[in-house]
Amino acid sequence: MTAAKIAILGAGIGGLSAAALLAKRGYEVHVFERAPGPGGKLRQTQHDGFGVDAGPTVFTLRPVFEQLFEAAGGDFNALLKPRRAEVLARHFWTDGAGLDLFADARASEAAIGARFGQANAAGFRRFAQDAERCYEVLQRSYIEASRPTPFTLVKRIGPWRLGDLLATRPFTSLWQALGRYFPAPELQQLFGRYATYVGASPFSAPATLMLIAHVEQLGVWTLPGGMVSLAEALKTLAEQHGATFHFDAEVQELTFASGRPQGGRFRQGGEERAFRATHLIWGGDSAALSAGALGPAARRAVAPTPPAQRSLSALVWTGLLRRSAFPLSHHTVFFGPRYRDEFEAIFKRGALPTQPTVYLCAQDRPAALETGESDAAFERVLVLTNAPARGDQAPLTLAQQEGAEAALQDTLTRCGMTDFHFEPGAMTLTTPEKFHGLFPHTGGALYGRASHGWLASFRRPGSRTALPGLYLCGGSAHPGAGVPMATLSGIQAAEALCQDLTSA
Repeated sequence: MTAAKIAILGAGIGGLSAAALLAKRGYEVHVFERAPGPGGKLRQTQHDGFGVDAGPTVFTLRPVFEQLFEAAGGDFNALLKPRRAEVLARHFWTDGAGLDLFADARASEAAIGARFGQANAAGFRRFAQDAERCYEVLQRSYIEASRPTPFTLVKRIGPWRLGDLLATRPFTSLWQALGRYFPAPELQQLFGRYATYVGASPFSAPATLMLIAHVEQLGVWTLPGGMVSLAEALKTLAEQHGATFHFDAEVQELTFASGRPQGGRFRQGGEERAFRATHLIWGGDSAALSAGALGPAARRAVAPTPPAQRSLSALVWTGLLRRSAFPLSHHTVFFGPRYRDEFEAIFKRGALPTQPTVYLCAQDRPAALETGESDAAFERVLVLTNAPARGDQAPLTLAQQEGAEAALQDTLTRCGMTDFHFEPGAMTLTTPEKFHGLFPHTGGALYGRASHGWLASFRRPGSRTALPGLYLCGGSAHPGAGVPMATLSGIQAAEALCQDLTSA
């Protein structure tokens, strides 16, 4: 056992990944989490004895998790039993017609051709090829590597590969790029939605984000135990190697001596306690550090995130609803008629959109080629609309909440789902102010800093901070938001910590 004592602050997917790896390597690891259990944004709400996933619902980049579990002494596939989706997502517009994207790209191309014509099918073929190239250029140089600067990214890719670098489209907005592939505005909406996967607007985010389309083409999966089963499995794995978890434990201050971590203070069960650590990994939003939430010494660790640069928040309804006759898939998206208005309302006016895009995760329906028929009377659902990250300002009024529900229901009805109804007491609503309470100093932003403009990705902090011995992981750190990226951030934080211990 080494003399290093590591405190991981936050049991989100990044902190859990770091904990499992570091415990496997023999370090003394303590994980402090203010919530009653692990997962962070991987969370559930409870309804009549059923857990309903209330956070991320899309699972991709399975090899990242297979490699992580193997390095931590576990077997991802045996423990989680992932199921590959045949239908990536089902989409509807206000004309009532739908479109599926499939695990088989040729089937997607055929469906697009049948629905929108051969010009759009040919555009999809070119788009898929360019998205693949973008991913391949950035996979090793950016996504799986420590945070680069613009200069070091060029160096990693190779200055002689200028064509590959430009193929990542950093200086073109995603929306502008999509117009060159798809004459149909509906398809511009569909693929523009990938910007929201990292909390951004397709009108401001770089076209680099089209690589998300290729990530989904590599495989979308469902976990039989829900997304929270991933967090539980990593916690168990870390504990098997000696990690200790402290839940309902809110860290209030980090302490340093001569610029190095000493430990900190946390509150648990109404009592204030101290802990000691030689190294710290912060798994919360980096904005909390710069805001002074963990004391004045930790403020210097990272640059602040101005409120105007926050990513999207959301209104999220979860619960049990009467099973709809509508042909939902596991992932179904309903688009309103004025997409640009949605993002201008959120990012320019800080207002809820009046005609929102609606994402509905029907968690009891397989993402397969199915009709939606079942004998079950109720089904578990998550319903989401985008919202501004202003949860640290005035909370939503009852009138605003009712207006948001009416706008959501209007979008669903226009798209043909006429049997969706908010039944009293059936749904739990999580608002931006509630997300702000769960993840302090974020305003409810769910993805850290918004990925707007070509420099945004370089402004995310990396694993190492300005304070030696204090490291970062989670969706606000490099390589970014989303379950696979936050997992990679935890892996990178653990690697950086081990490298620094070795070189000390």
